Amino acid sequence: MHSASTNKHSLLTVHPQRGRAATDAAGVLPTFTGLAVHDAWAPYDTYKGVAGHVLCNAHLLRELQAVQDEADGGVWCWAGQAADALGDMKTLVDEYLAKASSLAGIDSARLEGLRHQWSSAVAIGLDQTSGRESTLVAKFHALARRMREREADYLRFTVDERAPFDNNAAERQVRMVKVRQKVSGCLRSLAGAQWFCVVRSYVATVAKHGIGMFDALVQLAQGRCWMPETV
Repeated sequence: MHSASTNKHSLLTVHPQRGRAATDAAGVLPTFTGLAVHDAWAPYDTYKGVAGHVLCNAHLLRELQAVQDEADGGVWCWAGQAADALGDMKTLVDEYLAKASSLAGIDSARLEGLRHQWSSAVAIGLDQTSGRESTLVAKFHALARRMREREADYLRFTVDERAPFDNNAAERQVRMVKVRQKVSGCLRSLAGAQWFCVVRSYVATVAKHGIGMFDALVQLAQGRCWMPETV
């Protein structure tokens, strides 16, 4: 199952495959020209028509926590410094955007200091894991390398007010699907899963437009399907 969301629309789709074929079939990314917010799953990066890629920092913080969990208790860890710098950058941006509509006048010296903390931590992480002496250490090295190479995508939220810190908007739409799976188990056919995604997409979208779920479903059953405005 795949999820795509904006502040006004939600789309859930299901496909037999997980890769590019599935995201093409969903019909969003092939023609999307805005900021694509996602985790670091490779197929997303194959879409070159987007205005920019924004990597999810909620996913990153979980990965950094996994590195810290493997460190000896009480010992300084590069991942901890990177996570702290990331959290401080989010606080700085949130506090500034609470008073302004853009990031043009944000405290650049403070922001640059936090970015330096981030990049220094990543450099140390690369050095400490360069030996790749185990599968786990190799995984941590790949994380540090990705953070260095995709720094602009991870930290885009600090320079572009349109870029969110994470992709939780899309993740939240998956939550009810997982609840259904826990309660009822799997769906028995692909067609049933597709119809389930259609209904969930409809319900989630009407909610974003301030319409009650019950009222929207009654209209749907009566053949008066509500449709969002399109540009």
